Amino acid sequence: MSPNALRRLDQLSQLLLLLWAGAALGFGVFAAPLLFRELPSRDVAGRIAGLIIERLDWAAWVAFGIAGLSWVGRWVAEVEEELIGPIRLWSAGLLVALLMCLASTFIATPKIHEIRARINAPVESLPPDHGDRVAYNKAHGLSRNFCFLRILLAVGLAATVGFLSAGERKPDHDPEV
Repeated sequence: MSPNALRRLDQLSQLLLLLWAGAALGFGVFAAPLLFRELPSRDVAGRIAGLIIERLDWAAWVAFGIAGLSWVGRWVAEVEEELIGPIRLWSAGLLVALLMCLASTFIATPKIHEIRARINAPVESLPPDHGDRVAYNKAHGLSRNFCFLRILLAVGLAATVGFLSAGERKPDHDPEV
């Protein structure tokens, strides 16, 4: 891949990561508190928030997936040259973000839906020590933490994608003049 193409891909990655981080942060800071304050039922607010979170999860897959394309063209060159370098550290951050996407989309969110379907009533109507309410609170907390950590990773990856090498091979020796 040419350095110019990598630069454009890096810029697209930065844009998508920052857009996703802004959307997730905006929802968490502005929209979610309003939903829970203004709607007459916390259950309805939670269901609406859950639908938004599901869409944010899928958008995270897109943002981190596109960022992964910036990584693909550079991996082999650095693996052969350095023990630990920027591409490996960046790769670790990307892998963690994708694993959090996986856990949020396919573990935490389905668990929340399962609990809601099982109780078929507002969660706040259950006593605080009820098993379903405790399980719901744990799954909700896990989902919230995954989202917050992905925001941090998205901003970190967007800020550092420009520091990755262009994937060009360095000559083994200096050419003689």
